[in-house]
Amino acid sequence: MNPMNARGPFISSRVGSRGRRRLLAAGALAWLGVPAARANTSIGPVLPAVSVPALPLRRHDGATPMLAAQLRGAPTAVQLMFTGCSTVCPIQGALFSTLQAALLSERYTAVRLLSLSIDPLADDPVALSAWLRRFGARPTWSAAAPAPEALESMFSLFTGGAAAGDRHTGQVYLFDRQARLVWRTSELPPAEEVMAGLRQMG
Repeated sequence: MNPMNARGPFISSRVGSRGRRRLLAAGALAWLGVPAARANTSIGPVLPAVSVPALPLRRHDGATPMLAAQLRGAPTAVQLMFTGCSTVCPIQGALFSTLQAALLSERYTAVRLLSLSIDPLADDPVALSAWLRRFGARPTWSAAAPAPEALESMFSLFTGGAAAGDRHTGQVYLFDRQARLVWRTSELPPAEEVMAGLRQMG
C-alpha cells in the first residue's frame, strides 16, 4: 500500500473534524447572540510577544493579584469565559479539563491554566470556585475576573479592542514565564493544538 494513500483518509478526517468543530463554535456563539470572534484571526506565534498591562484580578480564592503576577513564573494557558454562559463556555471548560489530563499524562506539571471571566460583576469567588469544581480543576488551574474598571484593558490585550459583539472568543492564549502573550490557538481548539503550542514555547 502506498503510504501517502494510507494517510489520505486520516488527513481528510482530521480536516473534516476541525471544520465541524469550527461550525459548532460559530453556531454556539450565534445561539448565544454573540458573533464568532473576528478580532484575533491570527493563529500561532504572537510576534513580537505582548507584555501584560497593569490589570487587577479577583481570583476564585479571594486573592487579588495583578494579572502579570498571576502569569509570571510558569507557562500559562488562558481562556476567556463567564460562568453564566450555557453554550460555548461549558465546551471551553471541558477543553481545559481534557488539557489538564493531557498535561498530567505528559508530565507538564509546570504549566498553569487560567479561566478568565469577562463578567466581573457576576463572577465572584463563589461562582468562580463552582466553575472550577464543575470541571474537576486541580491546584494548577485557577479562575479569576478582572476588576470592572480593568475590563476594557483586558479586552484590548486579548481581542485587540474588538467591538462588543466580538469579545467572547473561544481561542486559548498562551503566555510565557515572563507573562508575555506568545501564542494564539484557533477557535475552540482540540487539546492537542494547545499542547503543540506549549511544546513550541519550550
